[in-house]
Amino acid sequence: MDDRSFRNAMGQFVTGVTVITTNVGDETHGMTANAFLSVSLNPKLVLVSIGEKAKMLQKIKDAGHYAVNFLAEDQQEISMLFAGQIKDGRSVDFEWLNGMPVIPGAIGRVTCQVVNEYVVGDHTLFVGEVTGIELNDGAPLIYFQGKYHELASMNENETLRI
Repeated sequence: MDDRSFRNAMGQFVTGVTVITTNVGDETHGMTANAFLSVSLNPKLVLVSIGEKAKMLQKIKDAGHYAVNFLAEDQQEISMLFAGQIKDGRSVDFEWLNGMPVIPGAIGRVTCQVVNEYVVGDHTLFVGEVTGIELNDGAPLIYFQGKYHELASMNENETLRI
């Protein structure tokens, strides 16, 4: 199979949209990612996957910590900004949780201390022990078939539509 076929197949899996943030010294860094998952309840561990060419790779290695921000349905521009799709000099006024930069308005924010890293293929998997959680009301921004979507309904009696 070629790379495009593989990407198209993976695009059939609906994911949430996150922005991974960290700080090195006085500088805050972030990147959009959908490769995030919960690993363990005891201890509380999560994982993010960062490509070998991403600038964020070395930032997380240097910092030893990261935050995962679960974007709300009205935060597509934030996602695009941290994905490098918007390059007009916009900036984000970060909030702080456990000494780490987090995205205002995100529906979930999780801070983590890196406990393991694994090089797998062309990515590094960073396993982080959760050091803090903050939840906010709202619906998630989701990604499917290479496009952003919003949930049409979260009513338990209705079929989920995107």
